[in-house]
Amino acid sequence: MSLILNIDTAVTGSSVCLASNGINLLCKVNPEHRDSASWLHTAIQSIFKVAGKDLSSVDAIAVSAGPGSYTGLRVGMATAKGLCYALNKPLITLPTLKVMASTALNLEADLFCPMIDARRMEVFTATYNNQLEELEPARNLVIDENSFRHLLENSIVCFSGNGSLKLKSLVLHPNARFQEINVTAADMAQLAEKSHSVEDFASLAYTEPFYGKDFHSTVSKKIY
Repeated sequence: MSLILNIDTAVTGSSVCLASNGINLLCKVNPEHRDSASWLHTAIQSIFKVAGKDLSSVDAIAVSAGPGSYTGLRVGMATAKGLCYALNKPLITLPTLKVMASTALNLEADLFCPMIDARRMEVFTATYNNQLEELEPARNLVIDENSFRHLLENSIVCFSGNGSLKLKSLVLHPNARFQEINVTAADMAQLAEKSHSVEDFASLAYTEPFYGKDFHSTVSKKIY
């Protein structure tokens, strides 16, 4: 029986989730990105207290590793690594776009393209099939009316995430589907459990968030 603490601070807010065998026990969400650093530790203490469990009882700690907000990713990764080091527990890192794609699998589609807003007409995106196998890796992309034509000609494609709102007004192909999603740490639970079952752990010493490129922080207007 695995007990995993999941941490997400990647995109539009921060959240923590305690999950057992991939099933969510408790989840706390804070939509205010600027408060992530101070909010996280209090939230983590709270969910363990409510669950009646000790923090040392976790089997692993999982974190959404990017792409996303520069500051958010650093806060989430630092928190996860610090806890892993203090508790001598393994670290699990999950691609943010893969977590996003997993939340859209309930929609009938052949391919899934989650998108994170990267300002102006640029997004971070990747392409997955309905088995969550990566077909096109995470990349930054300036979108226009011809974007994803190579996929839409032969497949029903589900676009999701805050970046997909830009695409919806440009791409009118009948094979395009759009779904609004609000990802939290609760959506990490099953993927984290799968990684734990095969001991797919990250290095505490060398693992860093995946920024992809100089990315927009929601904390200020500065481009880091």
